[in-house]
Amino acid sequence: MTLSLRFASLIALLVASFVTLPAHAEDQWVTYEGKEGPGKGKSIVFVSGDDEYRSEEACPQLAKILAERHGFNCTVLFAIDPATGEIKPDHQTNIPGTHLLNDADLMVMFTRFRNLPDEQMKPIMDFTNSGKPIIGLRTATHGFNINAKSAYAKYTWTSKDPAGGWGQLVLGDTWISHHGHHGKESTRGAINPEKASHPVLRGVTDIWGPTDVYGIIHLPADAEVLVHGQILTGMKPADPPLEGAKNNPMMPLVWTKSFTGDSGKTSRVLCTTMGASVDLESEGLRRLLVNGVYWGLGMESQIPEKANVDLVGEYKPTFFGFGKYVKGLTPASFR
Repeated sequence: MTLSLRFASLIALLVASFVTLPAHAEDQWVTYEGKEGPGKGKSIVFVSGDDEYRSEEACPQLAKILAERHGFNCTVLFAIDPATGEIKPDHQTNIPGTHLLNDADLMVMFTRFRNLPDEQMKPIMDFTNSGKPIIGLRTATHGFNINAKSAYAKYTWTSKDPAGGWGQLVLGDTWISHHGHHGKESTRGAINPEKASHPVLRGVTDIWGPTDVYGIIHLPADAEVLVHGQILTGMKPADPPLEGAKNNPMMPLVWTKSFTGDSGKTSRVLCTTMGASVDLESEGLRRLLVNGVYWGLGMESQIPEKANVDLVGEYKPTFFGFGKYVKGLTPASFR
């Protein structure tokens, strides 16, 4: 090989390295600076990383709404393939940037069966025990499947102590079952008339999504069920409710509770088993989640009668399914 060919090969190798690896640590997440609004000065960190429900698409859209429409500073973390720097939702062991939770005011969790290294789990658990508010979406009830050798192994979703791991301890339940027929029976949100005046439900009139109702059986006594999940017979919002025992009674779909961590401080917690990227096409669900951020932060008096939850930018969510995520995306794709 001539000297010029060797030089050309070296240049090609260097270029490939810069293409495939993040140049800076902050390239592994995306931040939306808050505009004017009640949330100005407040920081929210979204922890995404699930194999199926496109949290990598849902979280950036919700973050953009909160930043653009309400003034919150929002950062979204992703499951990143360290070899390429690309978002890879089925990569279970790497969510860079969890240290940003150290300065956050609220955490939104949307993970599924993550097995994170201890240095990435520590900020999550420090925040969990901080007394600050937490919102859990869809698979966050079974967000961790942690190696037995980890210092945080007890927070895995099948844990016996604490029962149900992080999901049941913090959010109120772990993974139980698909109560509706997955991919065939969609969900209508039925507002609990006894909780209709709750600030999280202000201006919320309609909730529907193509994801199915989850089985929920372990909610603690202090949990307030705001919305129940009505199973529909099909995958369209106009489909009728399923008749029979599965809708009588209906499963909890959205609830609030409290969590007191090791610090002795108590967090406000909101959880919903909806939240897939396609679920966020529901204006009612978006409004409920935005209201939930205000409520979690003790700002319920500032929740508008009908919060602006208009989508920011083009939003064409990918339908849920294993391996169906859009390949080749990086955090910069969502800027």
